[in-house]
Amino acid sequence: IWYQGESNAGKPGEYFDLLSTMIGDWRQKWNQGSFPFLFVQLPNFMLPQEMPSESNWALLREQQLKTLAVPNTAMAVTIDIGEWNDIHPLNKEDVGKRLALAAQKIAYDDDVVYSGPIYDSIKIEGNKIILTFTNIGSGLIAKGGELKTFAIAGADKKYVWAKAEIKGDKVIVWNDGIAEPIAVRYAWADNPEGSNLYNKEGLPASPFRTDDQN
Repeated sequence: IWYQGESNAGKPGEYFDLLSTMIGDWRQKWNQGSFPFLFVQLPNFMLPQEMPSESNWALLREQQLKTLAVPNTAMAVTIDIGEWNDIHPLNKEDVGKRLALAAQKIAYDDDVVYSGPIYDSIKIEGNKIILTFTNIGSGLIAKGGELKTFAIAGADKKYVWAKAEIKGDKVIVWNDGIAEPIAVRYAWADNPEGSNLYNKEGLPASPFRTDDQN
């Protein structure tokens, strides 16, 4: 189990290469095959922003999300259980529970829902963007009301807050002021306070953006 990344946020773009290389190196040196490797995505931290903004912490979370491409790995999302003023969140119990679910699935092959929703694909229809997800469990829910922290942009890539609603296993995102949207971001902030897309098993969706997966 690996829980780290804060000190790499100054250079987030290199983190996937570093982490995936480390996993491969440990597996080779320990000579135990492709043993399960679980990691924790960075929690929410620092002051929330009123408007959509850029974020190195969001970029590093994206690099952690990409690391799921390495076989036999899993990630615990923690953007809902951190503290704005403490880089070491107090709530370790829920972190442990989410890692335990991941271990049940990855290490022991138990039939459990072990991850929250993970962004999968985008489709644009008129002024709306339709998002699909994997790991939806028993279904998608908006915890505590309407979906929050979705942002949308047109060709100018100027992001504004968006409306979003769940339709079956998809999320529809739009803003009446953007006639031709091209991209969506979710929970894209140091501290994406209020992010509330979950599956019915109570596991939060990972932050993501559709505009740049490099």
